[in-house]
Amino acid sequence: MADKLKVTLVKSPIGCVPKHRRTVEALGLKKVNKMVELPDNAAVRGMVNQVSYLVKVEEA
Repeated sequence: MADKLKVTLVKSPIGCVPKHRRTVEALGLKKVNKMVELPDNAAVRGMVNQVSYLVKVEEA
């Protein structure tokens, strides 16, 4: 397991469930095609799993 995850927003959360929109914001993603590096832990993995249809994940 890597110690960081690279999470990229690939689809706009405009028409999504409000909870998923807030999850994307909590991950630090504001614009499409922007990437953030986050720690690889259970909380982040759960958030990414919830909005997996909006993001692309790479292990760094």
